[in-house]
Amino acid sequence: MTLLWIALLPLLGVLVPALGARLERRYCSLATGLLPAIALLLTLTQLPSLADGETLRFAVDWVPSLGLDLAFRLDGLSVLFNLLILGIGLLIVLYAHYYLDADEPYGRFYAYLILFMASMVGIAMADNLLLLWMFWELTSLSSFLLIGYWSHRSDARKGARMALAVTGAGGLALLAGLLLVGNMVGSFDMNRVLASSDVILAHEHYPLALGLILLGAFAKSAQFPFHFWLPHAMAAPTPVSAYLHSATMVKAGILLMARLHPAIAGSELWTLVVTLVGMTTLLYGAWFALIKTDLKGILAFSTVSHLGLITALLGIGTPMAVLAAMFHILNHATFKAALFMTAGIIDHETGTRELSRLGGLRRAMPVTALLTSITGAAMAGVPLLNGFISKEMFFTSATKADMLGGISWLLPLLATLGGILSVAYSLRLVHAVFFKPAREAPPSSPHEPPRLMRAPVELLAVLCILVGLLPSPLAGGLMDLATRAVLGEPMNFHLAIWHGFNLPLLMSVIALLAGIGTYLGHRHLRHFLRGFKPVDARLVFEGAVQYTGRQAERLLACFDNGSLQRYMSLLLVTALILAGLGLFRMPSLAGDQPGSELDGVLITGAVLLMFSGIATVITHRYRLISLLMLSMVGLLVSLTFARFSAPDLALTQLSVEVVTMILLMLALFFLPQKTPRESSMPRTLRDSALAAALGMIVASLNYAVLTRDHNSISDFFIENSVPGGGGHNVVNVILVDFRGFDTLGEITVLAIAGLAIFKLLNRLRLFMPHSDVEGRLWSPDRYPMILTTISQALLPLALLVSVFIFLRGHNHPGGGFIAGLITAVALILLYMARGVEWAQSRLDFQYQPVAIAGVGIATLTGLGSWLFGYPFLTSSFGHFHLPLIGDFELATAMIFDLGVYLAVVGATLMILANLGKLTTPHRPSKQGESTTPSEETS
Repeated sequence: MTLLWIALLPLLGVLVPALGARLERRYCSLATGLLPAIALLLTLTQLPSLADGETLRFAVDWVPSLGLDLAFRLDGLSVLFNLLILGIGLLIVLYAHYYLDADEPYGRFYAYLILFMASMVGIAMADNLLLLWMFWELTSLSSFLLIGYWSHRSDARKGARMALAVTGAGGLALLAGLLLVGNMVGSFDMNRVLASSDVILAHEHYPLALGLILLGAFAKSAQFPFHFWLPHAMAAPTPVSAYLHSATMVKAGILLMARLHPAIAGSELWTLVVTLVGMTTLLYGAWFALIKTDLKGILAFSTVSHLGLITALLGIGTPMAVLAAMFHILNHATFKAALFMTAGIIDHETGTRELSRLGGLRRAMPVTALLTSITGAAMAGVPLLNGFISKEMFFTSATKADMLGGISWLLPLLATLGGILSVAYSLRLVHAVFFKPAREAPPSSPHEPPRLMRAPVELLAVLCILVGLLPSPLAGGLMDLATRAVLGEPMNFHLAIWHGFNLPLLMSVIALLAGIGTYLGHRHLRHFLRGFKPVDARLVFEGAVQYTGRQAERLLACFDNGSLQRYMSLLLVTALILAGLGLFRMPSLAGDQPGSELDGVLITGAVLLMFSGIATVITHRYRLISLLMLSMVGLLVSLTFARFSAPDLALTQLSVEVVTMILLMLALFFLPQKTPRESSMPRTLRDSALAAALGMIVASLNYAVLTRDHNSISDFFIENSVPGGGGHNVVNVILVDFRGFDTLGEITVLAIAGLAIFKLLNRLRLFMPHSDVEGRLWSPDRYPMILTTISQALLPLALLVSVFIFLRGHNHPGGGFIAGLITAVALILLYMARGVEWAQSRLDFQYQPVAIAGVGIATLTGLGSWLFGYPFLTSSFGHFHLPLIGDFELATAMIFDLGVYLAVVGATLMILANLGKLTTPHRPSKQGESTTPSEETS
């Protein structure tokens, strides 16, 4: 449970600043850091167990069908990142307390920051690939909120959008890669994946899975060519930059490659791709860090460069390289977080980050100058500081790497060049700000920040010195745990400052001296760069996004032009092509099974059905005749169901046809009585040809299926209907038992649709025409006596039939759906015969609660099965005996069917009864007088 609390406490900590935003600022800051501090202490308490070689795990089932478990692990790699995430995160909370202005919504800022912290802790501790991906995406969303925190600034909005687009796309690639790996191994459990290296490397899909995973990692860690988003994320407040871009977010890709290293590393493809991408990013980032003039821009590109260094080490993959990568993760987080915070202090106190307006600040800010010099020297790899040791280990790994055959000598050369540029931009950062005279005065008079605002930087600077002087006592144990987690076995090593005179030391000396010389010749470099046109990656990205949007709109305009006829024709042509290709590949259309015998009834029904369908199309401009033809189609389909032993479907079809006809007559009453002729003869011929071709294809497919053997699921339901569901009506048992969850979803959708239509039609009044298109007046008798008399007699009979249909539905044709439609039709007939006002005065209840109650009863029926330890919607039945009545059967499915009945009645009447209320009495008018839109009321 301790592992669960370590992961859960930061997530719960998101609520603390959100709820405590009204507190005084210092109390809100203290409360924000409380739960992360407890999580950090709990992590530290687990160090003795990890030192004994244990890997702590916690797992509970979450979504077993997907292989998704709520599983966490704590090993050396998790501890290393937890210390960075939680430790530096607490320092950032303290720093942000003084950095943010008094009018900033600090509660929202802290909530976003802790949400990101919780997401990173989740990635570090996830013991399930799918859970890892969920936290991975949460970091993208929370970083989007943090980068765009100053939403009033255009650069912040664009930087946040760019970061989300790049890292979000990488997250989708990562998901595909993780799914492939899980499919190769047969599980998403991290332990099984890490132990299945042989299976993964030998699988034919390994290159694809590796490429997708590396795409996600490179995008998150700003590796070339996805490096461009990170510098533009510097529009965020400096505490965000110090946290996301030194110790957390940009390390997520590094963490992923380290976590999966035992499973997917070791191949030549891994070594080549990861090392080359890392070295390219190292040099690219270092070059642009050297030429930037904004403090955070320099630090952003230096971050890109150092991330490339760590990536290259993981690509080389030797034990020394992995140790160097783990050690540089720690070192880079300490000096880079400190440098970002000093950059924020300089910006906060002087009002600018431009080097041209900074200079000579050592007199006004001596302590800040000292702290920046120490951490900048650590970034440059100056001896006696922590950055020097990991840089030496990087040089050692580069000299011993053998991955490029005869050109392996390039790696030490490129590593030295990266070291030269690192010294140059670090020296420029410190010298240009504190020692070189400024060309113009800054906007504000510089001075030292508040003591506690500087405290996190002081702590990190002291760590840079102590780890540089005493690497083995302070970091050796942690590095041992981390490398053991990555390599899968312990590694014998000893961290020391001095390793004698060797090639890596010579490379360090060359990097130091050449770096100083490069900085001294920086003015010549600036002159050289003036010959190149500057390129703003943000503008390039925005241009690419806008171009993509324009092309998408142009493509969409080709298909989405508002023509329903075009949509239908494209859909039908696509279906025609796909089905036709399938038929074309068949050697013979007819199968081995003999066809059914034809008789006079079938032939007559088929002819009438075709005639009705064709007549519906031909008379579509005359609504009443077209509806009559359409109703004939529905009747013949119902008879077809009855002819082929599907009485339930026949009853349902008949009920639906009646409701549909009423609905269409009510709706078409307000539409033109005769539609104009719009289709030209060529279009009519084209549509007729398409319809005929599609009809022949569908008929051919049906014939091919019916004359061949096929496995049907009906046998299973027929065999299990009585023993499993207690009913002889297989269709009803399927609806309320075997597929009850589907039925629950369907009646829920029906109720929601009924409510939506009710809200749309409520209090809407449309004009009611007083005559037909030829000027003939409607009958003045709105409620004919014959219809009134017949409805009065039919209503109780229809209700009695609906009850009968409902009660017999589990064993004979019927059920809640059909009974609900019969009840709705009977009540609608009453509305039509007596009028809305008369019916509602006597049916004094609303239909909305009826539909909602139906869905509720059906849901509660399913929940009731949980009380007895059965899965959701499991039904039960039994046989009982009552005196005078005899034996009978009761099933809980009948209660579910009652919910279906009520949902159908309520939703249907909500729609039809409200359509009948749309009319308003027309004004008296003379015969032949035309009506105009001005007569409409609403």
